[in-house]
Amino acid sequence: MSVAVRASAEETSQAASEDRPGLSRRVLLGGSLLSAGAAGAAYAAEEQDERKGEGVVRSDVEWKAALSPGQYFILRQAGTELPRSSPLNDEKRRGQFVCAGCGTPLFSSEAKYNSGTGWPSFYEPLDGAVVETSDNSIFFMPRTEVRCKSCGGHLGHVFDDGPPPTGLRYCMNGLALDFKPAGAQTA
Repeated sequence: MSVAVRASAEETSQAASEDRPGLSRRVLLGGSLLSAGAAGAAYAAEEQDERKGEGVVRSDVEWKAALSPGQYFILRQAGTELPRSSPLNDEKRRGQFVCAGCGTPLFSSEAKYNSGTGWPSFYEPLDGAVVETSDNSIFFMPRTEVRCKSCGGHLGHVFDDGPPPTGLRYCMNGLALDFKPAGAQTA
């Protein structure tokens, strides 16, 4: 009788090890989490590369020293200022809007228009001044992020609801920009 009990216990143990849906789900879940972590790390590395830009490279400490806290939040951490908070929203003089991080000319005042959104808006950037990348930071709301090509600073986003001739709206954070009036001396 003890042999029969032993065989029954072995059969039960073998059957349990062959059919463990909980174990396979745990392995699958663990593998999925590792894959998601690796994908997240790859995305973060790619995003970091885009932030470096092509010309101006500074350490995080150098950026913090060179920018105001608000500019740092927007340019280096992809933040957004409150609508209608920037005096550049109402800027109507002729000139250029430049990157507040590195001084690269980005937009002509001729491309600026009142979008009614509360952020400085333009229908086109200067040639080769910006880089556009996919922004999936808001779930189910993919957008196109706009960064300074020289320093990689976050400027804002571009949307396809702008006026002619491009039909685009470059919706920029005012703290990411400085204005240089036409005819002003450059340093």
